[in-house]
Amino acid sequence: MPMKSHNESFFTNEMLPPKPPPPGTIGVIGWMRKNLFSNWINTILTFVGIYFIWLIVSSLLQFALLDAVWSGKDRNACLSHNGEEVGACWAFVRAKFNQYMFGFYPKPEQWRVLLTYAVGAVLLVPMLIPRVPYKRINGILLLVAFPVFAYFMLYGADFLGLEKVETTKWGGLLLTLVIAVTGIVTSLPLGVLLALGRQSKMPVVRLASVIFIEFWRGVPLITVLFMSSVMLPLFLPEGVNLDKVIRPLVGVALFSAAYMAEVVRGGLQAIPKGQYEGAMALGLTYWKMMRLIILPQALKLVIPGIVNTFIGLFKDTSLVSIIGLMDLLGIAQSSLADAKWSTPVTAPTVYLFLAMLYWIFTFSMSRYSIFMEHHLHTGHKR
Repeated sequence: MPMKSHNESFFTNEMLPPKPPPPGTIGVIGWMRKNLFSNWINTILTFVGIYFIWLIVSSLLQFALLDAVWSGKDRNACLSHNGEEVGACWAFVRAKFNQYMFGFYPKPEQWRVLLTYAVGAVLLVPMLIPRVPYKRINGILLLVAFPVFAYFMLYGADFLGLEKVETTKWGGLLLTLVIAVTGIVTSLPLGVLLALGRQSKMPVVRLASVIFIEFWRGVPLITVLFMSSVMLPLFLPEGVNLDKVIRPLVGVALFSAAYMAEVVRGGLQAIPKGQYEGAMALGLTYWKMMRLIILPQALKLVIPGIVNTFIGLFKDTSLVSIIGLMDLLGIAQSSLADAKWSTPVTAPTVYLFLAMLYWIFTFSMSRYSIFMEHHLHTGHKR
């Protein structure tokens, strides 16, 4: 049998199976080596970051969970005893929870608020899931029928046998959601129209859009709320009086529409000129071109900006407490005046609770924005 020479090469007519990557480059270990421990500087920064995170998280857990007081009837439950530190006074939040959720809405009628939430969720969830059919019918029900239903359910109607509940009794999370949802639903279509108007070739429309956008963007929201609450009734005919809640709704909607217009305009400017030319070559009218070709592409490009505006609007609803409306923040601050529960840890507990509620809503909007970006292939690789 002939021996292979030392310099003889190895040949094969078949592809060798690919070898797996080194274990240290894949999975959690691979990610950590690449992102956290890639060099000595990143390693030091990683350990320093872990140390600071541990300091913050451990203190927060100690206050919010380990040393927290969960039940009690008055301030005595949340006061330190025998020198022992007391954590969060969740007993106070439990005592005021109904007030935080519904304001001064009558307890026997609070089922109407819960039913409104349930119907809104049933209509909203299918709209948020891309593959659910009958979007047009669902959209009409959500944007047309549901506001009418919500108005009669929350405010009341004699012909339905529902007791009228004045808006002065609305408060807490209920009022926050009413202002935020109304502003969000109203600001997007208004912002789209203003963005189109600012790019219009008609000088009057373009000038009016520019003046509107720059005026509302140049005025602080607090000023807008005061103007809508105090000055708006002066421009109405004699005998016409807007509800105290409707006034800030108008101001918030117009204010957020101006910011939304600039977000949408950025998306319109990012569309290549060839898209416009191709649409015109097909003989489409201006509105058909915008509805079928331009706006779908533009809105997909600016999903992060749109959701960012929505998140800012949701958090800015807390400013209505300045004009005397008892939204979630306003009613929480008023509850701190209860001497029965006055302790050093009551206020930190309430603000921690509010921060958690606001974070849940804003984080949910942020995650849905990321989901839609991936679903629509907008700036992300799958």
